Amino acid sequence: MNLLRFTLVTDGSSDVVLMPILEWLLLQVGVSFPIKGSWADLRGFRRNKPKTLEQKIERAVNIFPCEILFIHRDAERLPRNRRACEISRSATRALKDHPSPPFICVVPVRMQEAWLLFNEPAIRKAAGNPNGKRELNLPPLKRLESHPDPKGELYQFLKRASGLNRRRLKKFDVKSKVHLVPINIKDYSPLMKLAAFKALRKDLAYIVADQGWSN
Repeated sequence: MNLLRFTLVTDGSSDVVLMPILEWLLLQVGVSFPIKGSWADLRGFRRNKPKTLEQKIERAVNIFPCEILFIHRDAERLPRNRRACEISRSATRALKDHPSPPFICVVPVRMQEAWLLFNEPAIRKAAGNPNGKRELNLPPLKRLESHPDPKGELYQFLKRASGLNRRRLKKFDVKSKVHLVPINIKDYSPLMKLAAFKALRKDLAYIVADQGWSN
């Protein structure tokens, strides 16, 4: 193999921020090939638009062939294991008639934005004010999986980090700034203290070793 391709199926377009995290994890578990990731962008279908997770998975593997498939859903208010079981059932049904790549359940607790709340320099750079001095007071790692609204909290941190006044904040595109946060994070190892992230790495390491993709 000269190239390891992965495809990410997500709840929505904002979840594409998981791509740099997944590539970092693949390298961390020892993948020895160049890596190419694709987000399964299924928004362009006007007819027969996939609605269920099963339909999204089936369409994704047809359009974005890969060696490993990541399937994302936020845990939200459900336990991670229950959400992972839902994903596994949908994936098994969707892939039963296809030469199926191994799949990995990506289930942040509660939302994927929680995995971006630990790196203050990345948030400041994404906000366009890397040398800002305003205190952000990011939550401790141990609280990330229990916060009820990590997306809203990340939005507020980005606005605060921008240093803009109320008038200029009206033109501050916070949704686009979120996508810049993971690009500016080089090391996600602090997230290994989170159960959901640790479980993701463990599942991925098993598949990479089983497939013989590691160094």
